[in-house]
Amino acid sequence: MKIKVREITEGCNPEFIKKGEWVDLRASETVKFEAPHYPPRGRKAIFDSKIVKLGVAMKLPKGYEAVILPRSGLFKVHPVMVRNSQGVVDNSYSGNNDEWGLPLIAFGDTTIDKGERVCQFRIQLSQKATMWQKIKWLFSSSIKIEWVDTLDSVDRGGFGSTGLK
Repeated sequence: MKIKVREITEGCNPEFIKKGEWVDLRASETVKFEAPHYPPRGRKAIFDSKIVKLGVAMKLPKGYEAVILPRSGLFKVHPVMVRNSQGVVDNSYSGNNDEWGLPLIAFGDTTIDKGERVCQFRIQLSQKATMWQKIKWLFSSSIKIEWVDTLDSVDRGGFGSTGLK
């Protein structure tokens, strides 16, 4: 299986870890988070949350999607969690500016440094995969990355681009 990858930020290329099955991704910038704070008069806590850019845009084959989860050591090092528990990137999120990101919410002061491995992803069949794509998946043995300068898809517009209703 071939994935087209456009590196938006130098040094943020996906990394296949030999000890694991998933592909690691890096923060493309240094991001500082603040601990929750409590406004006066007993109002609810306000949590700092940001989308950490991952420095890459990718085009997945038709019939496939990526599942993004934090690396197992992320919370051990930084008091942050993924806001929506996991991310799903379908193959239509594949334009030049459709940069992958990791939405995090902080439970304490912390800084994630540029280049730090923060999350990992795997490729799986989407629910719209055809029978041919499913058969092809059974016989695929590896993922190959094809580095490209441009992706041949239209930008989808970032997080939440499909709307709420």
